[in-house]
Amino acid sequence: MTAPPPASTPAPTAAAPAPAERGRLPLMAIAWLWVGAPFAYGVYELTMKLKQLFTG
Repeated sequence: MTAPPPASTPAPTAAAPAPAERGRLPLMAIAWLWVGAPFAYGVYELTMKLKQLFTG
């Protein structure tokens, strides 16, 4: 006699964020802007320098 196949575990579902996590959303947005804005400016400056480098 063989054993039955193992039951598959259900896939995790996306649930609404907990109240504590909802309070952190503004902080997370500010943190992403704090890092993302200088990064985007650096990428912009890099593309300008590369354009100068390759077009003369």
